[in-house]
Amino acid sequence: MEKYAPLNPPERILLGPGPSNVDDSVMKALSKPVVGHLDPVFLAIMEEVQEMLRHVFMTKNHLTIPVSGTGSAGMEAALVNAIEEGDHVLVCISGVFGQRMSDIVKRCGGVLKTVETQWGTPIDPEQVRSALAEFPASVVAIVHAETSTGVLQPLEDISRIVHERDALLLVDTVTSLGGAPLKIDEWEIDICYSGTQKCLSCPPGLAPITFGQRAIDKLNRRSSPVQSWYLDMTMVQKYWGPDRVYHHTAPISMIYALREALRLVVEEGLAARWERHRVHHNSLVKGLETMGLKLLVDPAYRTPMLNSVVIPPGVDDTAVRKRLLEEYNTEIGSGLGPLKGKIWRIGLMGHSCTEENVNHILSALKSLI
Repeated sequence: MEKYAPLNPPERILLGPGPSNVDDSVMKALSKPVVGHLDPVFLAIMEEVQEMLRHVFMTKNHLTIPVSGTGSAGMEAALVNAIEEGDHVLVCISGVFGQRMSDIVKRCGGVLKTVETQWGTPIDPEQVRSALAEFPASVVAIVHAETSTGVLQPLEDISRIVHERDALLLVDTVTSLGGAPLKIDEWEIDICYSGTQKCLSCPPGLAPITFGQRAIDKLNRRSSPVQSWYLDMTMVQKYWGPDRVYHHTAPISMIYALREALRLVVEEGLAARWERHRVHHNSLVKGLETMGLKLLVDPAYRTPMLNSVVIPPGVDDTAVRKRLLEEYNTEIGSGLGPLKGKIWRIGLMGHSCTEENVNHILSALKSLI
């Protein structure tokens, strides 16, 4: 049998909707010696990861862990633990990922109602208030930073409305965690999940998640088992808790990488990291507008880490992205759903969010369009 060549992927400049580039120290952490998943050294690392995740989520929630799976596993873990068959669930849809949550709700046997807005605009809190007046939901799910559109959804007013109705607020922060203000306890978010591969700049493969006390109380009151055995937090939390009850073999090397990525976030400081994303986002927008390009989203609601650029008339979306990859070794994202072929999604996430990368992508686009 012919031998395969050694693995040698290129070192791309990743300026798409994720993953982002990864710091060398995070990559080195991946190569550290593997130990057993119940080794005392690894158990201590798990505790450090939980402590740093609480810091980054800005929460004191005890049940704060990385789910073994990508951000989509975090979405599923949040929903399957929060929902039993027959539960009324309100999902806010402003892009692709609200649609995905709706699909999971139906698979859980939940009674689904949606509030929707035009892609590129945020959900109005009054939409949620009106919907809840007619539909007594036990869970309201919403995306904080919608990766398909570049909208950063304000949450504080919606949180107040949801809790006035005694419902749980479940939030997707896959794109926003580590790149924009997110205050779990202050904003009273009951369940929140994210992913490692965007503003945390860790390879994809883990999904940080946190459950507040109201969510845990609902979980403990369940009359039926959680739909997913693998993602059942009534069992998984026992492995991450003091009893260390075996549930599954944790992805040890990925936990190493996440620990290092979180260490870098803590070292930089959350406020400084948010400010870095804001500053470089503003520089990118200014440069794009100087070139005559427009952004999809109103300035008040733009995500700093994901910029949706309207493709000018007559410009070939696929051709530009292909040349960026081949000639500039740079990835940006295409539009999804109704925005396919209409926008480019330029990410400035975590380790990729630098002045050098802003200047690079502006120079490259100027030469191609």
